[in-house]
Amino acid sequence: MQTNGGKALMKSLEAEGVEVIFGLPGGAILPVYDPLIDSPMRHVLVRHEQGAGHMAEGYAHATGRPGVAMVTSGPAATNMVTPLADAMLDSVPLVCITGQVASGSIGTDAFQECDTTGITMAVTKHNFLVTDAADIPQVIHDAFHIATTGRPGPVLVDLPKDIVDPNNPKSHFEDYDPTGHDLPGYNPKVEPDLEDIRAAAALIMESKRPVIYSGGGILKARAADALRELAELLDVHVVTTLMNRGGFPDDHPLCLGMPGMHGNYTAVTALQESDLLITLGARFDDRVTGRVDGFAPGAKVIHADIDPAEFHKVRFADVAIQGDVRLTIEGLIRAIRELCGTGAQPDRSAWKSTVSGWQERFPLFYEPWQEGQGLKPQYVLEQLRDRSPDDTIVASGVGQHQMWASQYWKFNHPYTWINSGGLGTMGFAVPAAIGAKAGMPDRTVWAVDGDGCFQMTNQELVTARNENLPIKVAVLNNGYLGMVRQWQELFYDERYSEVHLQPDLPDYKMLAEAMGCVGIRVEAPEEVQPAIDRANEIDDRPVVIDFRTEASENVYPMVPAGKTNSDVIVHPTQEATRK
Repeated sequence: MQTNGGKALMKSLEAEGVEVIFGLPGGAILPVYDPLIDSPMRHVLVRHEQGAGHMAEGYAHATGRPGVAMVTSGPAATNMVTPLADAMLDSVPLVCITGQVASGSIGTDAFQECDTTGITMAVTKHNFLVTDAADIPQVIHDAFHIATTGRPGPVLVDLPKDIVDPNNPKSHFEDYDPTGHDLPGYNPKVEPDLEDIRAAAALIMESKRPVIYSGGGILKARAADALRELAELLDVHVVTTLMNRGGFPDDHPLCLGMPGMHGNYTAVTALQESDLLITLGARFDDRVTGRVDGFAPGAKVIHADIDPAEFHKVRFADVAIQGDVRLTIEGLIRAIRELCGTGAQPDRSAWKSTVSGWQERFPLFYEPWQEGQGLKPQYVLEQLRDRSPDDTIVASGVGQHQMWASQYWKFNHPYTWINSGGLGTMGFAVPAAIGAKAGMPDRTVWAVDGDGCFQMTNQELVTARNENLPIKVAVLNNGYLGMVRQWQELFYDERYSEVHLQPDLPDYKMLAEAMGCVGIRVEAPEEVQPAIDRANEIDDRPVVIDFRTEASENVYPMVPAGKTNSDVIVHPTQEATRK
C-alpha cells in the first residue's frame, strides 16, 4: 500500500508509543502537521521552540518515556539547540524532529535554511538527515532505539520538505513496518562483567569508611529499589547527587543527601574522608568533586556506568564496571551475599559515629526572619514541601532557588525532581513542569523558579493555560540574579556588576493574570501558608505565586570554585564550631 512521508512519520511515531508531541509549526514542517490532525497523538502548541524541547525533557524525566519535540527549519531548529545540549548532558531520552528546506535547495542559503545536523552534531547522541522518504519508518524506529538504550540521550531527525509533502512524487513509497536495527558500531553493553562485580564486592568487604556515591544513572536505569536493597544489605550511607534526588529516599536513615558545591556538610565531607567510593551511575562532575586533585584523596574507587567513556575521565577507577547500573547493583548484591554479607565486613562503628557527629554539628541552617526583611526562601520551600502531596513533582530553574529546592525539599520518591544539572539552563523550570504535567496529569507539579529564570520562559504559561496543564509556579523573587550576586559578594569584593533586577518590573501577579493564570503575591511570613494552600486547591488553571524573598540571603554550605571539598564553607554562624 502506498503512503507518503508525512503520513509515514505519524504512523511511525504512533508505533513507538508516542502520546504527546510538543511543537510549533512552520513552513518546512507544515506537510507533517496536516496528517497530525488525524492522529490520536496529542500536540501541545508551545510559544517558543526552546519551550518545546524543555517540555519534552520534563515529560521524559517524569515518565521515563522518550520526549518528542517537533519544529520547523532554520531559527526553529537553532532554538532547539539549548534543550538538545541540556538533554545530552543530563542523559535525557529525547527525539527531536525538525523540518528542512526541500532537498534541491539544501546548500543554497534558501529561506529558513540552516545546517541542522551540522549544528547539532555536538549536542545529540546521533542525528539523521533523511533524503529518501522510504527511509522515514526505519529512521524513526532507529531514533527511538538510540535515544532510549545504552546511555540515554537526544536524537534529531531532519526532514526535507519535499519528502514529506504528499503533493511531491518524492514523498511516495510502499508502506512497511520496520524490524530490527542496522546500526554499525552501536551495540551498548548492558550485562556487567561478573569478574568486575566480584572485584568490586571484595573491595567493599575490606572498606572501613565506604560511601555509596549515586548519580542520575540510578534513575535512568530504574534502579532505585535495587540501590536501596544494596545500601541496606551493606548498611552503608548513600549520597544522592543533584541528578539523583529521590533515587534514594531522603527520610531513610542511611541517606546523607546531596554532595557537591552546595551539598550539605555531611554528604560533602563523607565523600572527602571515605576510603571507598562505590560510584553508581555518577560521572564525577566538577560540581561534586571540587578541585579534582584534592577530591577524596584517601579513597579507592568503584565506578559502575553504562558509558565506558566516563571511566578514568575525571578520576581513576580501581574497579570499572560497564553495564546497566541496575543489573550491576543486583550483581553486587548477589556477590556480597556469597561473601557472607554484612557479617563479613569490617567494624564500621567509628565511621558511623563520625558521620553522625557531622550531621548533628552541621545541619542545614538559616537565620530566622526578622522584621523588615524579605521572606526567607528556605522557609518558603519548607512550607511548599510540607503543604504539598508527598509525591509532588518539583521542577526547578537554575541558581540559588535550585540549590535551596534540592536542599530543603524531601525527595522520598524517584522521578519527582526535575532540573537542569549539567548545562545549568536558566528558564528550564516552567516548560519542564508543563511537560511533566502532560506526562503525569494526576500529579501535583510545582515549578520553583527565580525571578531571573522566570523572565526567560514565562510565556509558556499561555501554553499551560490553553492546554489545560495546571502547573503551579513559585517565583522566589529577590530582585537579583541571586547566585551571581552571591559570587560577587564573596569573591569580587561586593562589586555588584549587572545583577540587579527590578522586583516589581514586571508585576508578576498581573503578568500571570494576563496569561490566564491565577496570580498571588506574598510579602509576609504569615501569608505563605494560606497562599500555598490556595494554590494547591486550584486545579483548573496554572497558579503563580510571587514570593518576595530576602535579597541578601546566600546558599550555604558552599565549596568555592578552585578549592577542594575540604574547604567547604558552612553558614557563618556554624563556622566557629569547625575550629
